[in-house]
Amino acid sequence: MTEKIKKVVLAYSGGLDTSVMLHWLRERYGCEVVCYCADVGQGEELAGLEEKALKSGASKLYVEDLREEFVEEYVWPAVKANALYEGVYLLGTSLARPVIAKRQIEIARREGADAVAHGATGKGNDQVRFELTYYALEPDIKVVAPWREWEFKGRSDLIAYCEQHDIPVTATHAKPYSTDRNLMHVSYEGGILEDPWAEPPADIFQMTAAPENARAEAQYVVVGFEKGVPVSVDGEKLGAVELLSALNRLGGEHGVGRVDLVENRFVGMKSRGVYETPGVTILQAAHRALESLTLDREVLRMRDALSLKFAESAYYGFWFAPESELMRATIDATQERVSGEVRVKLYRGNVIVAGRRSPNSLYQEKLATFEADTVYNQRDAEGFIKLNALRLRTLAKTRPD
Repeated sequence: MTEKIKKVVLAYSGGLDTSVMLHWLRERYGCEVVCYCADVGQGEELAGLEEKALKSGASKLYVEDLREEFVEEYVWPAVKANALYEGVYLLGTSLARPVIAKRQIEIARREGADAVAHGATGKGNDQVRFELTYYALEPDIKVVAPWREWEFKGRSDLIAYCEQHDIPVTATHAKPYSTDRNLMHVSYEGGILEDPWAEPPADIFQMTAAPENARAEAQYVVVGFEKGVPVSVDGEKLGAVELLSALNRLGGEHGVGRVDLVENRFVGMKSRGVYETPGVTILQAAHRALESLTLDREVLRMRDALSLKFAESAYYGFWFAPESELMRATIDATQERVSGEVRVKLYRGNVIVAGRRSPNSLYQEKLATFEADTVYNQRDAEGFIKLNALRLRTLAKTRPD
């Protein structure tokens, strides 16, 4: 039997999947559907949503501007962690899901809704990210995941359904890409991209120029940080949204931030994803360069050890888990010294560090110089080496001939 639901809050984008879901939820559950769209920087995709949602049967639509919260409370912690999933992916979709799901729960409480619904498929990571957040914040909430329940087998079925019911969507049979856009990145999956040998079509990219067609002249950009948080571009103090937008524009002009990978989803399968993340690609290179100047070696190594776990936890959807909260607090502690400026050169897909400076610099030229100095006795190195070689020499002497 279908579970009784009176009111559901649907995470709604107006795209192919959620356009079908709005009609399907009302038909299947006979319930009121409140639509909710989070503005995390998808721009013009928000235009006309209210008219479309109400016309399709929603009782109301919430459009919530979460851009500042998204960047300050999710993107910046990932920058401070230098987080990369499987060494490549900067987590643009992974970081957006908990902020979206968190506000969805808040709206469900405000509306007195007994359920929430999302458009993630039963094969992907997003279902986990949404639902782990729901349950962490509202343990008894009912969750409806239409892709795990309905009769449709794939996006071609949904496109046919939309054509049958006059639901306007941008996806077509010829170009059935799944696209996720926010202030941090754009991701692409599906269609020809499901063949890992096929090169991504040139016309899918939205944020970046192809490196071979990017600006012919290199450009220098200076990024300022305070305690690991980006605060300025070329000496101008900027708010979080403005700063990331500025670096997205600059990086995009120079073809920075394209990634094409086959990744391991949390549910166990491999999938091919194509991503554009220009601004954060610049920030991560600059941030790591500043850390090399300001962090003690062992502190940096401990932070790097946490970076992998941080990235995996965010990718898997455990943002509100206790271990993730502990990691963020620990990483924040490592960032107390990470203030200063980094100069990078942008050129045809590359971010090249060209300089770094900080009032907290641990670099001392008089120690590192190859010229004559009076502060380092090179003879001290002999005892240091012999002590470190002791176990190696002992082992060598006990080996059979």
